[in-house]
Amino acid sequence: MPLKETPDIGLINRITEKFPTPFHLYSEEKLRKRVRAFLKAFSWNKRFTEYYAVKACPTPGIIKILQEEGCGVDCASECELMLAEAMGFEGEKIMFSSNETPAGEFAYASKLGAIINLDDYSLIPSLLNEGSVPERICLRFNPGGEFKLGTFVMGNPGDAKYGMTYEQLRSAIIDLTKLGVKEFALHAFLASNTTDSSYYPTMARLLMNTAVSLKNETGAQFFMINLSGGIGIPYMPGQEEADIEKIGNGVREAYEEICVPNGLQDIKIASELGRYITGPVGWLVTSAIHEKHIHKEYIGVDACSADLMRPAMYGAYHHITIAGRENEACTHKYDVVGSLCENNDKFAIDRMLPKVNMGDIIVIHDTGAHGRSMGYNYNGRLRSAEVLVRENGEIELIRRAETAKDYFATLDFTGVLDGVLSHSK
Repeated sequence: MPLKETPDIGLINRITEKFPTPFHLYSEEKLRKRVRAFLKAFSWNKRFTEYYAVKACPTPGIIKILQEEGCGVDCASECELMLAEAMGFEGEKIMFSSNETPAGEFAYASKLGAIINLDDYSLIPSLLNEGSVPERICLRFNPGGEFKLGTFVMGNPGDAKYGMTYEQLRSAIIDLTKLGVKEFALHAFLASNTTDSSYYPTMARLLMNTAVSLKNETGAQFFMINLSGGIGIPYMPGQEEADIEKIGNGVREAYEEICVPNGLQDIKIASELGRYITGPVGWLVTSAIHEKHIHKEYIGVDACSADLMRPAMYGAYHHITIAGRENEACTHKYDVVGSLCENNDKFAIDRMLPKVNMGDIIVIHDTGAHGRSMGYNYNGRLRSAEVLVRENGEIELIRRAETAKDYFATLDFTGVLDGVLSHSK
C-alpha cells in the first residue's frame, strides 16, 4: 500500500522540543493548496462560496487561513456564531445551519446578517417570535426514502432528523413569503464521507429540479443552491480520492441543463465542507509510553480518545505511522490504545506496524477535521494542544493544551483546590 505522507521527523523533533506530545499538528501550506484547488473547481460560478463547517475544526488559527482564501463559515450553535463574529465574519459569509434550535439563536444569527438555514417548518413561529424573519432564507430539504447513485444506496434520508418534506417546503415558502421573505435557497445533506465523484452532481440535480418545481408552483425566487458537505477523504492508504475537478464540472453540467433554461442562471452555488478541506492537513502526534503483553500485544500512547474520538465512537480507521520509520516493514500486530477506562479507547485494532519502541513518536493521520473538536474530558483527561506549521516553516501554537484549572473552572471550589492546582501542569 502507498504510504500516506508523514510529517518530517526533524520537524516533529523541533516541535517536541517546545511542546510535549500529544498535540494536533496542521500544515498551512497543505491547507492553502487544498482549499485553492477546491475553489478553482467551482470558479465557473462567480458567486460560489465554501462555507467551512466550523464544527470540523473550530480553531481560529485554521479558520483565519480559510477566511483569507475567501471562505465563509457554516455555524450550528450560538458559540460557533460567536466565534464567527469575533473573527470578523458578517452578513452572507455566515450560514447558520441548526436543528432543534434553542431560543435566541435565530435572533443572534439575524443580528449578524447570517443566512438562516431553516431545518423544520415548525420553526417558523420561532423566527417570528424572535423578530428574525429575513428577506432571504434557506430551507433544508429531506427527500425521504433512499438516496442512490445508480444502484448504490448511499444513505437513508428518511431515517435522518434533518430537513423538511417537499410538501413542507412548499408550505414554508407560502407562509414565509407572507411574512416578508423575498428570496429562498435550498440545502440538503444526504451522504457523509463519500469519495464518489458523482455525489455532488447528483445532489445538485435533486436540489435544482426541486427549486424549479417550487418556483413554478409558488412563484418563489431562488438565490442559492447549497450542496452542504459530505465529500470525504481516503482514510486508508490506496483508497481513491474524490476527483474535485470532475465534481465541479458535474455540478456545472447540472446547472447549465436545469438552472439556465429555467430562469435560475444567476443562482449561487455553495458548499459546507469540513472534512474534505482540513481532514488531510492535520495529524495527531503522540508518544509510545507503555507496552503490554497479554492475550494481545498493546501499545499505550499518551493520547486517548479525548483527543480523537472517531475510532472509539464508531470504529473509524485512521492510518498510523512511526515518525522517521515510515519505510520499515510492518512486522508486528498491535492494538494502539489510550488511557481511558473504556475498552473502546483504541486508535487501532490488530494493526500491523514496525516494532514499536518506547519513546517512538506515533503519527495518527487525517485528524484535521473532527479531531480535537470532538474531544471531551472523561476520566479527567485533558485535551491536547494544536500546533500550526506556517508556510515559512515557523512553528506556532494556535491552541494551548488544557490544564487542570480549565477542567475545574466551572466548579465553585473557591480556595479549596488552590493548593492542589498549584502543583498541576
